[in-house]
Amino acid sequence: MDKKQLVEKVKEGMEKTINSLKSDLQKIRTGRASAALLDDVRVDSYGTQMPLSKVATLATPEARLITVNPFDKSMLPVVEKAILTSGLGLTPNNDGKVIRIPIPALSEERRKEIAKQVKKIGEEAKVAVRHHRQDGNTKAKASQKEHGWSEDEVKRASDEVQKLTDTYAKKVDELCVAKEKEVLTM
Repeated sequence: MDKKQLVEKVKEGMEKTINSLKSDLQKIRTGRASAALLDDVRVDSYGTQMPLSKVATLATPEARLITVNPFDKSMLPVVEKAILTSGLGLTPNNDGKVIRIPIPALSEERRKEIAKQVKKIGEEAKVAVRHHRQDGNTKAKASQKEHGWSEDEVKRASDEVQKLTDTYAKKVDELCVAKEKEVLTM
């Protein structure tokens, strides 16, 4: 393994961390309707657990409303129950054709709780980024023994990995600050 491959592997891991963070932040309720809120809702469809998006069309016609239109109308009660028991704190309204989910405004206290949750998720992402850095540095030192890298090569690889770490830690901060701002200014 050469330095370029090592740095690329570390970068790949950090990129996965950022994508995971984006996904986690998208699922956090902000008081604004988003179909992504229902990404983790599983529906019992003909004996199998399926994602809600596979059995229904999700739409956000208004800023505080999500509509769920099951492909099979007989699934309406099952879909409604899945949303109720999802732990998202949402109350679906079933009119026999479509399920409407009003997104209530968040209280100031709830917003602050969510902002804390965002900070916690961000800190976990930073820990993951630092873990990728540590892994990269460990591999660089191992390459010194296995592949005969010089001290300078190990140092250069470690420096590049540190630059990546700084860049990705900054990205984590930017994403979290933007999400906190979104939560607190609704």
